[in-house]
Amino acid sequence: MKIIAIIPARYGSTRFEGKPLVNILGKSMIQRVYEGVSQSRLIEEVLVATDDQRIFKEVHRFGGKAVMTSSSHRTGTDRIAEVARKKKAAIIVNVQGDEPLIQGEIVDKAIRPMVRDETLPMSTLATPLKDMEEWLNPNVVKLTVDRDGFALYFSRSPIPFPQGFNLEAAFHRPPETIEAPPQRAFRHIGLYVYRRNFLLRYAKMKPTPFEEIEKLEQLRVLENGYRIKVAVVDYKPFHVDTPQDLPKILNFLSKSS
Repeated sequence: MKIIAIIPARYGSTRFEGKPLVNILGKSMIQRVYEGVSQSRLIEEVLVATDDQRIFKEVHRFGGKAVMTSSSHRTGTDRIAEVARKKKAAIIVNVQGDEPLIQGEIVDKAIRPMVRDETLPMSTLATPLKDMEEWLNPNVVKLTVDRDGFALYFSRSPIPFPQGFNLEAAFHRPPETIEAPPQRAFRHIGLYVYRRNFLLRYAKMKPTPFEEIEKLEQLRVLENGYRIKVAVVDYKPFHVDTPQDLPKILNFLSKSS
């Protein structure tokens, strides 16, 4: 069962142009993601899928593999689907190119459910949400799961939402003065594992109402009646969305080194 990882990376971004090439203590962000994914024990090949020659050249500079894709893709899923059509692999792993501290063992935890159960079309990752500020933050994607570990819903809003909780008051109080998030609140980690045939089918599906409301592409899967298995891990994601996110990464790496 061949498993490959594809990292979609584009240069243009409204919130952080050139993000994959930003220098993080001597290494570009795309290099850090690539090296982290390459630590996986289950993945046989790692590729960067890009439409930009600057990213393509950077990947080859540090010894990685990259492929050029169309510049017309609307989403990262469309980009990896283009590459997956040309690959003979049973499982495709979609790793976001802005998670520079991702580790191979974390990636493997998302893959293992797919290896164990060949009926699963897709899996992803989540971590328990313990920070009230993150629970309230619309840039942090939350999700709920059922008793069997399948996703029920993804949202930018705080979910699950306790009855009687005063949301308006919470936004005007220091986060440290608010009680912890409710039990079974999870933060989504944007890493996806697909059965190849399902990925190609998924990429052809039309955007769905909840997907367009929340601006969360994975809701298209749920709205079309498919299930997403969620592997819960103890991992603190460091997602770089804007330049303001970089100091947190640099501070963490400086302390850990």
